[in-house]
Amino acid sequence: MRDAATLEELRAAGAAPRPAMVAASDHYARLLHFFQTSANSHAGRAIHARAVKAGLLASAYLCNNLLSFYAEPAGAVAGGFRDARLLFFEIPVARRNVFTWNTLMSMFAKSARLADARAVFGEMPERDAVSWTVMVVGLNRAGRFGEAVNTLVDMIADGFTPTQFTLTNVLSACAVTRAGAVGRKVHSFVVKLGLGSCVPVANSVLNMYGKCGDAEMARVVFERMRVRSVSSWNAMVSLNTHLGRMDLAKSLFESMPDRSIVSWNAMIAGYNQNGFDAMALKFFSRMLQDSSMTPDEFSITSVLSACANLGLVRIGKQVHAYILRTEMVYSSQVTNALISTYAKSGSVKDARRIMDQAVATYLNVISFTALLEGYVKIGDMKSAREIFHVMNNRDVIAWTAMIVGYEQNGHNNEAIDLFRSMIRSGPEPNGYTLAAVLSVCASLACLDYGKQIHCKAIRSLREQSSSVSNAIITMYARSGSFPWARRAFDQVCWHKKTVTWTSMIVALAQHGQGEEAVGIFEEMLRAGVEPDGITYVGVLSACTHAGFVNEGKRYYDQMKNEYRIVPEMSHYACMVDLLARAGQFSEAQEFIQRMPVEPDAIAWGSLLSACRVHKNAELAELAAEKLLSIDPNNSGAYSAIANVYSACGRWNDAARIWKMRKDKAVKKETGFSWTHIHNEIHVFGADDVLHPQRGAVYKMAAKMWEEIKKAGFVPDLQSVLHDVDDEIKEEMLSRHSEKLAIAFGLISTPEKTTLRIIKNLRVCNDCHAAIKCISKVADREIILRDATRFHHFRDGICSCKDYW
Repeated sequence: MRDAATLEELRAAGAAPRPAMVAASDHYARLLHFFQTSANSHAGRAIHARAVKAGLLASAYLCNNLLSFYAEPAGAVAGGFRDARLLFFEIPVARRNVFTWNTLMSMFAKSARLADARAVFGEMPERDAVSWTVMVVGLNRAGRFGEAVNTLVDMIADGFTPTQFTLTNVLSACAVTRAGAVGRKVHSFVVKLGLGSCVPVANSVLNMYGKCGDAEMARVVFERMRVRSVSSWNAMVSLNTHLGRMDLAKSLFESMPDRSIVSWNAMIAGYNQNGFDAMALKFFSRMLQDSSMTPDEFSITSVLSACANLGLVRIGKQVHAYILRTEMVYSSQVTNALISTYAKSGSVKDARRIMDQAVATYLNVISFTALLEGYVKIGDMKSAREIFHVMNNRDVIAWTAMIVGYEQNGHNNEAIDLFRSMIRSGPEPNGYTLAAVLSVCASLACLDYGKQIHCKAIRSLREQSSSVSNAIITMYARSGSFPWARRAFDQVCWHKKTVTWTSMIVALAQHGQGEEAVGIFEEMLRAGVEPDGITYVGVLSACTHAGFVNEGKRYYDQMKNEYRIVPEMSHYACMVDLLARAGQFSEAQEFIQRMPVEPDAIAWGSLLSACRVHKNAELAELAAEKLLSIDPNNSGAYSAIANVYSACGRWNDAARIWKMRKDKAVKKETGFSWTHIHNEIHVFGADDVLHPQRGAVYKMAAKMWEEIKKAGFVPDLQSVLHDVDDEIKEEMLSRHSEKLAIAFGLISTPEKTTLRIIKNLRVCNDCHAAIKCISKVADREIILRDATRFHHFRDGICSCKDYW
């Protein structure tokens, strides 16, 4: 009704006699103001048309109001840029004042048409403080913060005093760009102008110091404020949460006379971002119970993030139900937080359902990556791969998550292929990516490719990263290149962390360098680096492999008494292994009986393995019985006890064990070996018939077998666990998987080349003795990594000194 009435007034004004033109012009201006506030663009344009017909555009006042109308969103949306420009040029030059120019410039600045705004600013015959402020605000809103600050400097140089609106916008720009030095200069100007007590300006100063991390100056400004608004308190709370000072943030929060939803959100997000997720949920619950605040998307996002971190899918579902019950709008932040919560909590199906139902534009790389990681976590690499392939903008986190997923689920070749694709067409790998690929290289013993990754780490300056440097050490160690592992360790130029020392100690232990491992451990203690439980697993393992029984006992006591580390099952297993390998079975049994926890499969397996070496059938029976009671499907236990009986000549007992395993349908773990040659992995099983070069491999294996026998090698027929003729036993021994892998290496690489072989099981006595002889006859260094350690064979000698 009101719009209809004013239109009638408009028609009446259009028919006014000429003496009343000034009054009509003023009336049109008032109507324009009304339609401008009511966002009625059509009526505003109708007024413009009536004014043209009535010849009223000679009035500068009316023209300025028309320009103001076009400068507002309603007029701009109606396509008023062209009309406003035409109107501006219709106004006689003599009637254009500063307001006219400022209005046109404001229209362009508000619409982010900064080039047009600058053109108008440059053509203005005169400027006032509003002209400069319009440019500052426009630049700030467009995200051109540096130019906004520079414009303020030019404004002051031109002799104009900034208004509080100018200063708040410039301080906002300094806050966003973390330009603390410039912000301090602006602050000093605020003080000179006497605007320090102006609440909006003081809040902007406070916010600037907070965003720049200057807690001391923020505190000074806050304490000097005579009047504090809720925004003032919120700025201080947010600053302290950002700095991780949650106790101080909570103290400020409790002191607030009034709170807004921003206050609660700052505390909830602060707890969440600083790792206190349980406290974030507690504060959210308190907000719902003790305040009248209604959670917004920021509250919900922080709470869902806390649920995801804690794996509390039940509470996450309650929050989801709250969203549905209150009909909260599904923003992109809320949608992605829900996907992340369900995916991280293991409810991948729920996460996928939300993604399928979501608006496509709401989904971002974070939600896709969260779902991808959820599939990786449950081992569903097929679904993870599907998600990865549909992602449009894969960032380094998504690529790394996929590579890590392949690595964790045993798809090492796929991990390397994906990394190569990343190098060709993806983002630059970060330290986590390189560490993951180095771990893959370590698993496959891909030394050549591992060296390439090491070079890339050096070029990208990521070698100094703790995770990357440790991965480099491990890669060289597990690829059999102990000297390179030691070199990488020595090149760590910053203060070595516990994990770095531990990586080197474990590497030395695996390579049979027990004495040097102990030396590194002592050096670590002298350097003041405190060992952890994993470090002691490494040093106890080193003592085990080297036969350092007394040292191992001393370190075990040191771990408990000096460093107050509570032994875990891995430490107990190391001690059982240490004593049993040395033949101290009585003490090993006593140690097991004194253990405060029940021995696990590893402890009994260590004892059983030592019984096999020392042919202690009686204790082996006990260990096997205990092991099978824990793990009935452990094929290694059957093999080990049968091996003990065979070594003692008790063939009937050995046959009984094999029958028992067969009757219980326990599948024997297949032994296989592999080697990495010419960027390709070649896998061999015993009596392998699948390799494409099997003819040449068997021919070389037979030749090698005859040559080492001529050199004095005597096959260990006791390593064959079947009661068959000696000739068949010898043939079976000659075709063990590691021997076939070595034969392939001999025909595929130049003379003197080091051969690197990996075996999934423990190397047998016959193969160990045979490879020592091969290394001398073929004049090759052969590095064999079995299930427990490395063996470096050279000139007929093994690094383990036959103690393994």
